[in-house]
Amino acid sequence: MNFRALKNAAAVCALASFAAACASQESVVSVPPNAGIYKVGKPYQIEGTWYYPKEQPDYDETGIASWYGPTFYGKATANGEVFDADALTAAHRTLPMPVNVRVTNLDNGKSVVVRVNDRGPYAKGRIIDVSQRAAKLLGFYGQGTARVRVTYAGRADIDGVPVDSTSAEIASAVPAAPPSSKVATTALDIAPGAVVEPPVASNQLPTVVATNPLPPPSQPIGDVTQVPVPAVTHLYVQVGAFSTLDNANRLKLRLSAAGDVEISPIDRNGQRLYRVRMGPFDKTEQADAALARLTGLGSNDAQIVVDR
Repeated sequence: MNFRALKNAAAVCALASFAAACASQESVVSVPPNAGIYKVGKPYQIEGTWYYPKEQPDYDETGIASWYGPTFYGKATANGEVFDADALTAAHRTLPMPVNVRVTNLDNGKSVVVRVNDRGPYAKGRIIDVSQRAAKLLGFYGQGTARVRVTYAGRADIDGVPVDSTSAEIASAVPAAPPSSKVATTALDIAPGAVVEPPVASNQLPTVVATNPLPPPSQPIGDVTQVPVPAVTHLYVQVGAFSTLDNANRLKLRLSAAGDVEISPIDRNGQRLYRVRMGPFDKTEQADAALARLTGLGSNDAQIVVDR
């Protein structure tokens, strides 16, 4: 090979190396500094349903969780932080941001604390979207969804600094939500040996206190706690709970076109409530279909809950 050929070959190799280096640089996502703030947020509407963010230190709810992943990586969350699929974060419709919640998979008893820093999920039949890493730790990454219980754990730090309770973001006024019939669920069976604290509100389940120490509420660290869960659970689509049977019957009649709508009484704190709901369903797809029928009849407050 003559000198000119060697020179041309060297130039080609250099150009190829440069192109590879450029491609490698372009594939790296540039993540901006964390610009998150503590915020409650204003009421907003999605597909005809209004959501009213507010402080909810007694939040305790069952339903279906989903997860969202790498396609959101590097994008800003609702409170200005940066989404990372490998972080322990979550999206919730109404909780302040950032706060920590404990998510418990009711199918396998795995429980982990995650940081709520985004809004969602916008699929109506879901109550929380967790990050890809959280879904893996909770054991439902492959399935896509899981029956879960979500409980408030506390305010989260921002860049390692505790949130100032007097800050303007927290003190900002949020218009009150209109009166609605709060969904109430029966207490799920807890396995023998668990330490249980009684519920403090009619719509809450008993609180299971794990024997393993919980991580500090300000910083999710990925510890998976194994807690006892009911042997069997079912899905229901619940429209509301009423203190008077007449009101429950009127709603049942209005929604009868959706299918077998039933009234299920429950006693809470000495008061009888009449729940209007459909079910039980064993598969998420069945509950989703029933929810769609009820929503189509104008019942925007209907939601999927986990019950015995």
